[in-house]
Amino acid sequence: INAEYMGGGEEREFSEKKVKYFEQANALFDENTKALVMLVDNVQSKQIQNIRIALRGKATVLMGKNTMIKKILLDRGGGEDASPQNRVLYQKLSPLLTGNVGLILTNADLKSVKDLVDQNKVQAPARQGAISPVDVIVPAGNTGLEPTKTSFFQALNIATKITKGTVEILKNEQVLSVGDKVGSSEATLLQMLKINPFFYGMQCQAVYDDGDVYSPQLLDITAEDMLKKMQPAASNITALSLALGYTTKASFPHVMMNSFKNMMALTLGIDYAFAKYSGEEIKEAILTGKSLGGGGGGGGGAAAVEEAPAAAAPPPEEEEDDEEMGFGLFD
Repeated sequence: INAEYMGGGEEREFSEKKVKYFEQANALFDENTKALVMLVDNVQSKQIQNIRIALRGKATVLMGKNTMIKKILLDRGGGEDASPQNRVLYQKLSPLLTGNVGLILTNADLKSVKDLVDQNKVQAPARQGAISPVDVIVPAGNTGLEPTKTSFFQALNIATKITKGTVEILKNEQVLSVGDKVGSSEATLLQMLKINPFFYGMQCQAVYDDGDVYSPQLLDITAEDMLKKMQPAASNITALSLALGYTTKASFPHVMMNSFKNMMALTLGIDYAFAKYSGEEIKEAILTGKSLGGGGGGGGGAAAVEEAPAAAAPPPEEEEDDEEMGFGLFD
């Protein structure tokens, strides 16, 4: 199959398989506006197939050489007659195609697609030469290994003792940290203990969303997280608007409430009450100290105030009785 080679106007012969791949990839870029750039280190072909099945109907996995995908993007957005959408796609997505990566193209919700991919992880042993993605800790307890195996523990400075003819680890020991290269001793020991510490799967490196590129961590932000971030800003805008006397949507409810309070305060000094909004009841409650709706809370307080002078009245009456009978304080 002949096709024009962009390098110098020459004609180059491409295999039918490659031409078909270019056609399918272009169709995917035409149909979808979102993409997840996925790192596929230590991911097996069977695992990728399971991910394809899980994403069926929602997204499509596009694997291939980075140079081939970059060539497709260049053909779409590198020319002068390229559409603005294809030009942005080429400029933003092409630099992200580095390393052992693939693309997941979709129009669906990116978070739901990422969650489906994250669910397809496979547990694997620690192989020599691999980079540890997590901290690996060997738990304390009886290992069931023979005393002849103590040399492996000594090589990693793990404290052990012999209990009933088997090796026992005295305390939890960390043998690998994130980013450490797995050595032969660590790999052999973890294999003997039947510990498979690693979980491998596609890892999202970047998100392309209709011309915007951002970190995949933003997909984990929920509506509640956004609300918590926006509440302090809304409070600051409200306070600033009230201080400047400039009404905004945020300060409008407070402006209306303050205006109602001022009008209500004005009615207390004149013979007027609002016909609406229970004006008479509110005015009477403010003047008498009673609660709204005839509740007992405010009324009980007023009754207690009225009873206090009556309780204090008897002492003067007793003094008057003493003076009338002719008795003094020291008689």
